[in-house]
Amino acid sequence: MAIAPEVSSSTDPRPFEEEGQPIDAPGLQYFVFALFFIFGGITSLNDVLIPKLKELFTLNYTQAMLVQFCFFTAYLVIGIPGAKLVKKIGYMRGAVAGLLTMMVGCLLFIPASQTATYAIFLFALFVLASGVVIVQVVANPLISLLGPPRTAHSRLTFAQAFNSLGTTVFPIVGSILILGSLATMSAEQLSGQALIEYRQAESEAIWQGYLGLAVAIALVAAVVWKFRNKLKGETHAPSSGLAGFDLLKRTRFGYGALCIFLYVGAEVAIGSIIVNYLMQADVLNLPEQDAGKLIGLYWGGAMVGRFIGSALLRMFSPGKLLAFNAMGAITLILISANSTGVVSGYSLLAVGLMNSIMFPTIFSLACEKLGPRAADGSGIINVAIFGGAVVPVAFGALADLSGSLAFALTLPALCYAAIAGFGIYARRPA
Repeated sequence: MAIAPEVSSSTDPRPFEEEGQPIDAPGLQYFVFALFFIFGGITSLNDVLIPKLKELFTLNYTQAMLVQFCFFTAYLVIGIPGAKLVKKIGYMRGAVAGLLTMMVGCLLFIPASQTATYAIFLFALFVLASGVVIVQVVANPLISLLGPPRTAHSRLTFAQAFNSLGTTVFPIVGSILILGSLATMSAEQLSGQALIEYRQAESEAIWQGYLGLAVAIALVAAVVWKFRNKLKGETHAPSSGLAGFDLLKRTRFGYGALCIFLYVGAEVAIGSIIVNYLMQADVLNLPEQDAGKLIGLYWGGAMVGRFIGSALLRMFSPGKLLAFNAMGAITLILISANSTGVVSGYSLLAVGLMNSIMFPTIFSLACEKLGPRAADGSGIINVAIFGGAVVPVAFGALADLSGSLAFALTLPALCYAAIAGFGIYARRPA
């Protein structure tokens, strides 16, 4: 999921900078690109984890979606405290703090697997996501500061490409490692100690995968730590309390923040059920691992669409293009829900292409003309990512009540309808 905001020419691409001069730290931007790649990939890895935990713990869709609920609740809980932490200790120390928190979250998968306890898995995801949020608080503004203002948009777009690359690569690798089990039985067939042993054995691939991530994150943290005193001219404006929430009274910003909530929720909900959806007999009837590999097409579509969209946004109104993409997503969902086989499966995967420009375009349209309040507005947008916790759980509940994943797609379709309305509303400059 492209959570890190990319801004268009309609807003100041350097809203967090106070002095107006680029930070002098040669080579640092490459490590910031690595941060975008890592937190993008870890977020999309949940889409592989959900079907695995759903089978191991015999969960319904509502219970399985608690994975996303716990992960994205971190944006609500940690967003503002994380920003204050970064302002207090600085960008680079803040990045290290976030990376170390992510490492702890990854390591918590070991006791979660060895005790075969779903609640510990959820806690590990929350800790992991808390670190992701802190890293994003650092990465989003820092990438615009590491160079001259005239090339800020180029750097932001390039960083977004690394984020999308992570969301494309991680699910493919994760599906091989996590969904590659050769188990000949199901958790539904077992009980008591046999069930516990089965869960411990089958979750071994999960903790081993996240242990590898922990090692990689530790190496990145060590490199970033070397840059802890390299930033020259780093300044931060003071903030207090719930700074920025008064901006929700502005219709344009409030509507935009709501659309971020709905967009992230819809994108995550669809990504979370792709494996189970494609495994259905009337869709593609794929084995779990093969279905998992196709998640890369969903997120890869967003990556390709971002490059296409960056060119189209120079020629067309951002609001109108946003409305077009939202209507395209609705159309693809309707096709998928009312068809079978290849058409049903691949039309849902194609929704990723429509998602491509949505987050950065909603972000930039909502924050137009905020001026010195741009940083506060970005903070509130970050909190609105909490939609990734709420909408997927509601989606799972709807799927359980109706007994149909196709019917539950009505919910993300309604989210996209609201986004289309915002695109029409914000088609003219603020």
